[in-house]
Amino acid sequence: MGHFKEITLDSRERAELIKLDEHVAKAIADSGVKDGVCHVFVPHTTAGVTINEGADPGLVRDILARLAQLVPQNARYAHVEDNADSHIKAALVGSSVAVLVRDGAPLLGAWQSVFFCEFDGPRRRRVLLRVAEA
Repeated sequence: MGHFKEITLDSRERAELIKLDEHVAKAIADSGVKDGVCHVFVPHTTAGVTINEGADPGLVRDILARLAQLVPQNARYAHVEDNADSHIKAALVGSSVAVLVRDGAPLLGAWQSVFFCEFDGPRRRRVLLRVAEA
C-alpha cells in the first residue's frame, strides 16, 4: 500500500531550486514507515526534482547558471511556446527521485537535500510523495 501526500509550492522565479527536505521528512513521519522508500514525483513538463548538495547556496546558483548556459532561453527552438528551454532542462534533470527511509527518517548523505527544480516560473506547482515499506 503506502502513504500518499501531495504538496503545493509557489515558485517565485523563472528558474529556482526549492528545498523539499522538510516536506519529505514530514511525509515519512506521517506515514509511520520505518524502513522503505519515499518516491518524490513532479507531474509537470517544465519542472523537475533532484538530490544534490543543500549546504552551500552557491552550488544552487552554479547549477542554474550552468543549465542556462547549456540550454539558453532565447535559442531557436521548434516548440511553439516560449518555454522550450524549460522543457529541455526538466528532461535533463528528471521528474522523480527515490529517497530511502531508515528508522523513520530520510536516508540522505550529510550534505544532500531534495530540491524541486522550477524552470518556467513563477507558478503554483504540485509535488507528489509516496512512502512505502521496503
